[in-house]
Amino acid sequence: MIGFPAMQARLESDLKAAMKAGEKTRVATLRLLLAAVKNEKIRLQRDLTGEEVEALIRRAVRERREAIEQYARGGREDLAAAEREESAILEGYLPKGMDDLELTAALQTVIEEKGFASQKDVGLVMKELMAKHRGRVDGKRAQEIARSLLQP
Repeated sequence: MIGFPAMQARLESDLKAAMKAGEKTRVATLRLLLAAVKNEKIRLQRDLTGEEVEALIRRAVRERREAIEQYARGGREDLAAAEREESAILEGYLPKGMDDLELTAALQTVIEEKGFASQKDVGLVMKELMAKHRGRVDGKRAQEIARSLLQP
């Protein structure tokens, strides 16, 4: 994980490059992200850690995904496409997540190690998984896979 000063410098540098290249969406997205970082820094009255910046970015990506679902249900593909573009920009600042194969293997390992067997254990499986693989797991997808791996 990149530390806060390095991450902020990277964001500011990327913002300047996007401004010079005339990439309006990237500029707007990075400005919003930098503003969120600054607001959180003011709220906490201290510099953020790299993990806290990563959490802010993950929250922004999650918000974009929820908006994409809403716009798609409402038939507004133009707005959904704009949210997808912003989400892709933000995801570029996050560590690579697990794909379904890695996620399934990690879930199977947790289930076998702890002896989980039923659907009632999904919450416990998720707790273990998130502790071991913090920041690399899409919780919603992991929960779907965990439910399919455990007996009803």
